[in-house]
Amino acid sequence: MKVLILAGGLGSRLSEETDIKPKPMVEIGGKPILWHIMKIYSHYGFNDFIILLGYKGYVIKEYFANYYMHQSDITFDMESNEMKILNNQSEPWKVTLIDTGLNTMTGGRIKRVAKYINNERFMLTYGDGVANINIQKLLEYHTYNNKLITMTSVQPEGRWGSLVINEKNEVTKFQEKLSGDGQWINGGFFVCEPEVLNYIEGDSTVFERAPLENLAFDKELVTYKHENFWVPMDTARDKRHLERLIEADNAPWMIWNKIPTDKYQKTIRP
Repeated sequence: MKVLILAGGLGSRLSEETDIKPKPMVEIGGKPILWHIMKIYSHYGFNDFIILLGYKGYVIKEYFANYYMHQSDITFDMESNEMKILNNQSEPWKVTLIDTGLNTMTGGRIKRVAKYINNERFMLTYGDGVANINIQKLLEYHTYNNKLITMTSVQPEGRWGSLVINEKNEVTKFQEKLSGDGQWINGGFFVCEPEVLNYIEGDSTVFERAPLENLAFDKELVTYKHENFWVPMDTARDKRHLERLIEADNAPWMIWNKIPTDKYQKTIRP
């Protein structure tokens, strides 16, 4: 099954980095966040990717064109003009990189790669968020419900920690603010039947608006509730948060490293 990854947006809230690279190529733990997302899917056996490019898409093309260079130790013999890969760290990935236009909206990007989907079920996610979601269970849930599309929903962490204050205005303890106002939001990580493409008109279609709204109206949209770790990298603060989790060996989305889900402890963001 193919996995579509939306990787064409401007990432304007991370402009200190996205002035020179597309947002999915911003690194956490020394690797692009796009690489982390692909590793999540690959852990569950999904290795056929279609990356939907737009803004500075050539940077992503160059990354995969030189993947061995990025991942391996290399010896250059200057006299013989030879290059030798010392430790071939390859992935079992097939990666198709498609330029879907600089200003194309999310729905339009998906529609543009219809011929590569081959009228088959496909997965879809954004190129800027990580989660410790069980992709296999997501797929099983989609199959069981027999709808055109399954959308993962999440309850994002509160941005700030909170205080517990007694009747004397004494602070008795600090605690994490939990999941915002209790509302569920779109967390990405979709499973789609090919008929979903019929709900997308063209380049100007925002996937999260009319297509999803009409699928919901037609009772063809079901949600898979993910109640554990999920973080989108929207800002520099989010990037620092993810970096700290990696540095503390507490990065729950890195399931390929077999980090137990229950090891993750919520941390207060600055």
